[in-house]
Amino acid sequence: MGGRRKNGREPGREDDDDDEGEDYLFKIVMIGDSAVGKSNLLSRFARDEFDLNAKATIGVEFQTQALDIDGKEVKAQIWDTAGQERFRAVTSAYYRGAFGALVVYDITRRSTFDSVKRWLDELDTHCDTSVARMLVGNKRDLDNIREVSTEEGRALAESEGLFFMETSALDSTNVQMSFEIVIREIYNNISRKILNSDSYKAELSVDRVMLAKNEPDPKTGHYSCCSR
Repeated sequence: MGGRRKNGREPGREDDDDDEGEDYLFKIVMIGDSAVGKSNLLSRFARDEFDLNAKATIGVEFQTQALDIDGKEVKAQIWDTAGQERFRAVTSAYYRGAFGALVVYDITRRSTFDSVKRWLDELDTHCDTSVARMLVGNKRDLDNIREVSTEEGRALAESEGLFFMETSALDSTNVQMSFEIVIREIYNNISRKILNSDSYKAELSVDRVMLAKNEPDPKTGHYSCCSR
């Protein structure tokens, strides 16, 4: 991937010794039905932790993670919210300003896969169509009781124009790669848009992307991925 993970820090805060002064902050949302493993995916990526006794998320939580991409610091503020219907009042604020989304289902529960279209519709309602999107089939370690085949997940992703990955938050399979693919895609999209567009930079609010310099590396490397 070319990305190197760093410890998460508060969004928008730059190191005093950062000579390059470059700072990108991207908001990424995690969506999907309750108990598909969104919180454990995030904790595995951000802290390399997994909680077998994790309780359902109440409201909204987020982690900020910094990576080096093409020699530049890119921070992802990853938001995790409850999948239960009773918490859907947070929807509008939750999606606001998102540059990327991971749509998660549980490969052992077909009902969570069947809900993916609804989550994508909600994403389209509240976000720009240019949002980088990844379909994630979680709990790959439970392959012996899967209800959704890899081929079904890949076919849906291809039909909807999504990246696709099967992951296991339990054993870390493909977790970091999934997040890094989305973060790199956002970085590449923004780099292309701002390369010659001062007006585009001016339109970006501080909670979407912060740029301390106006010379991002225009190097691109579009990643498409599927499980092996």
